[in-house]
Parts: sequence; C-alpha cells; structure tokens
Amino acid sequence: MVTTHEVFNQPAPLVDTNLFSANRAMQAALKFNAPALDTAPLHALGALVGSGEMQTHARLANVHTPQLKTHNRWGQRVDQVEFHPSYHALMTAATAAGLHGTAFSAEQQATGHAHQLRAAGFMLFTELEPSILCPISMSYAVAPALKDNPAIYQDWEAGLTSRAYDPALKVWRDKPGLTMGMGMTEKQGGSDVRANTTRAEPAGSDAWGQRFSVTGHKWFFSAPMCDAFLILAQTASGLSCLFLPRVLPDGSMNQVFIQRLKDKLGNKANASSEVEFVAASAWLVGEEGRGIPQILAMGTMTRLDCALGTSGLMRQALSIALNHTAQRKAFGKTLIDQPLMKNVLADLALESEAATALALRLARSFDRAGDPHEQVMNRLLTPVAKFWICKRGSHFAQEAMECLGGNGYVEEGGEGVMARIYREMPLNSIWEGAGNIMAIDLLRALKRAPHAPPLRGSLPPEGAVSSWGGPAMKQVDAVAALAHELAPARGMHPALDRLAAQLPIRVEEMATEMEARRLAQDVALAVQAALLAQTAPAAVFSAFCDSRIGGEWGHSFGSLGAGVDFDAILQRAMPT
Repeated sequence: MVTTHEVFNQPAPLVDTNLFSANRAMQAALKFNAPALDTAPLHALGALVGSGEMQTHARLANVHTPQLKTHNRWGQRVDQVEFHPSYHALMTAATAAGLHGTAFSAEQQATGHAHQLRAAGFMLFTELEPSILCPISMSYAVAPALKDNPAIYQDWEAGLTSRAYDPALKVWRDKPGLTMGMGMTEKQGGSDVRANTTRAEPAGSDAWGQRFSVTGHKWFFSAPMCDAFLILAQTASGLSCLFLPRVLPDGSMNQVFIQRLKDKLGNKANASSEVEFVAASAWLVGEEGRGIPQILAMGTMTRLDCALGTSGLMRQALSIALNHTAQRKAFGKTLIDQPLMKNVLADLALESEAATALALRLARSFDRAGDPHEQVMNRLLTPVAKFWICKRGSHFAQEAMECLGGNGYVEEGGEGVMARIYREMPLNSIWEGAGNIMAIDLLRALKRAPHAPPLRGSLPPEGAVSSWGGPAMKQVDAVAALAHELAPARGMHPALDRLAAQLPIRVEEMATEMEARRLAQDVALAVQAALLAQTAPAAVFSAFCDSRIGGEWGHSFGSLGAGVDFDAILQRAMPT
C-alpha cells in the first residue's frame, strides 16, 4: 500500500455523548412546563441514545431494510416482514423507555407529567433513529382510544403499557408487550377518508362485543407486524372504527394480506405496506358510524409526535453541524469562527430552540386535559405546531447539511447521518395531515371552541359553562385563550406586541381558507416568541423576535442582523 498523505482536519464524530445533558433548550422548556419533573430517566436515556453502540444499530437498521416474505418455503401464505436484529434492538430500547403506551399506565399518570416526560424522551430517541418510532407513536395514540371498547382494553392494556418488546406474531395473552398501528387511507381517498370503500359486515358478537367481517384494502398500512390495528371501514351506519388483530383470539392468523412494502424516500428502517383484507375479523370500537371523530382523536396524538420528531431531528442536525464546524478549519480558522458560518449556525440554533419550546408546550396540554385553557390550547397548538415545525424541517436540514459541505452529502460515517436526516425531514410534514389539512384544522379549532368578540387578554370568570366541555368546565374563548398564552411576553418586544394585537382581529375576520396557512404561521411564531421570553436567554429571545417577527431577516438561514449576540446563542446550543 502506498501512503501519499496524512489524514488530518477531519472532525471526530459526535459519539458517546449524553444528548439530554447538553440540550439546554430542552431542559429549560421542561423546567418551565413541568418544574417538578424527575429528569433522571431522561439523563439515562440521553446517554443511551448518544452511545456509539446505539448509533451503530441505527445505521444497520437503515442499511438492512425490512424484507417482505409473503410465502414460506412450502408455498403457504405467511405475510410477515423480516427485520435486521438492530431494528429489534432499537424497538427494545424505545419500549423500555416507555415511549409508546406506557404514558397511560396508572403509575405514569399519577405523576401528572407523563406526557411531557414521554415527549422529551421521544425527541431524544428521534436524534438516534426516527424510523422505528412509527409503531411506537401509533401505539401511544391508539392506547386511549381502545377504552371505547372496555372489553378489549381490559385484555390489551397491560401489554400496551408494558415496557417489554416481543416481535413475535402470537396471540395477545402470550406476549409480555404489545404494539398497535393504524390503517386509514386508501388509494382513492388519501386524507379524504370519507371516500373509503372497505366494507365491514356484521358477523355476530362475542366477549369483545360486536364483530365484523372486513373486506377491502389500505393503501398505507405502516408497521404491518404490529399486534393489532385500528382501521376505518364502512358499516351500515357509516364510517366506523374497528379493532383488527393480526392474530385472532383462537391463535389463528387473521385474513390480512400484505401486497408489498412501500419504497419510501426516507424512513427506511420502518416497514410501510399496502394490504388487503379478505373477510378479516374486526371488532367495533366506539359508536358505529362515528369513525371520523375517533380517528381525529388519535390523529391529535400522532400530530404531537410529528412536531416532537421534527424538533428532535432539528436538534440532531444542529448538533452535527456544530460538532463539525467547531473542529474543521478553513482559511486559517475553525469554521464556527467564520462570520457567515457563525450567522448560519446561530440562526439554526434559534429555529431549533423555538421548535423545542413549542413542541414541549403542546405536550403540557396533554397532561392537563381537565384544564379548560389547556383544552383550547391543545386544539389550537396541535395543528399549528405540526404545520409550522414540520414545514421548517426540510429547509433546516438542507442548511445544516451545507455546513458540512460535501461530507454532509455522503452516506457513510458519522456525518453520513445528515443525509439520513435530510431524507427523513419531509415525512412529518406529510404524514398525519399535510400543511393544508393542518391549516384547515386550525380554522376548525377556532370555530369549534366557544367564540366571543373581541379578545381582551383575560380568561372568562370562574364557573362559566362550556358548550363542549360539560357543566363542570369553564367557557374559554379561543382568542382569549391565545391572548392569555401571549400575555407574559407583553411589552418585551415591540414586534411581538404588534403581532399579538393583530392576531385576534385576523381570527375574527378569517372567513375563508385562503389565508389559513399565514395565520397558522403567525400563531406559531407568536407563541414561540412568548415561550422563549420565559425560557431562553435575552440573546435568544431578542434575535428570534427581530428576525422572525420584526423583519430583520432574509429568505434563508444565516441572514440575522449584525447586532445579534452570536456567541451567546452558539454557546447555549453546543452539543457537548
């Protein structure tokens, strides 16, 4: 072998670091939203997901992608997906961390902040590997929906809230841990699930209630090796929500046939499939003909995870970019000390911290479901956070990749993770309702909540009755709730004050969908700014307001004004 040169000026990879200990933005957001939260589990998880061993599992799970086996060697139909052992190692770690249905266990619910702990853990795990979190997220969203069939929930609760993982296709009672998925969309409808053609015919009843025979298809059926799914199908009363297990109570396989796996841009470690049902057995969950409200309730939780996931990917991309530029030298100094690179990195750091603040604020509303103000903010912030954070993700990933130059574009090595992040970023914006759906959902939320003109920045008096919450609830107007959310930052920045004053007028006058995206964007920016006012240093808050709200910003990252305290922002964001 001929040695022609010495290898130098190549940054050491970001490995064997605690992803929670160095995440000051996450720690500040948790202290604000859940000051009594015990963060010891997050420190432990941060060390695990930042380890070289787990990073290797993440790489292998994406290189050795799932393989569909429709038949066995004897020609018998099996409809199973085979995964690399690293996929199972990642799933084992995610369930052990309680990132699926564990948040609904009595033990976790008693803490009062089960969803915030789980949200932070979900973000940390996303920095390791987001693909496998698809079945984790669906199990989280489906678990509470099963309560609408008490018999099934009684049988499945322990497995869904367990911290055990068992990938085998076996009857539920023989497994220490269970996972669930969802099957909603069909070829002809996509997001318009009312166009579904899958039919469900009555087939008697048993211990789990009314049973149906289901025939039809699903165009997107993620994680087909889950133990059961909630699906939508047309019954005599209309679109209904049904519980469909892969293995039936008698131990036989249900009539679910996997046609093929999707060849996706990213999300490679996760198996997404097309399936057909031929007289498959399923049981009614909730009221027949009320499948849409049932699925919307689950969609709220998976949309939370979309915002959390993109926030986690932003943090990962930023950390890799900071790690690279702090070591790589060019033109006589490290990249991070070059003025333009410093501007880009600080701009990315602002975006990442604002996304973290908004996503964890949304998670707080799930822990306080009995609070009328939190109920309204949940309805408003779910589509807002999902729309804005996820919409910013792809642009963020491209800019972070550019910080690494050509090294960021290759697939191998520690920095090759950046290419994986880039492919993953568009997913959360598309899945669980794309941008237009989210903007329309914001308008729907504004109309659904009790509405009163015009907003004055205070909550209604105690004892008022809500038309949607029952007699025990206070009436909380949507725009008043938003004003209450923004009130702590009043007077702290003139641009934010102007935006906060305009929002109620725009909400009141919003008559069509044409400007709904702009409204979702501005609500997101206002809430992010108000949160940063309460959780971040002055340098972060003022730079965010000057750029995102005050107009001192261009059309790309790296166009912050010269007066920004770049060093303070970057010091806060450093991953070590």
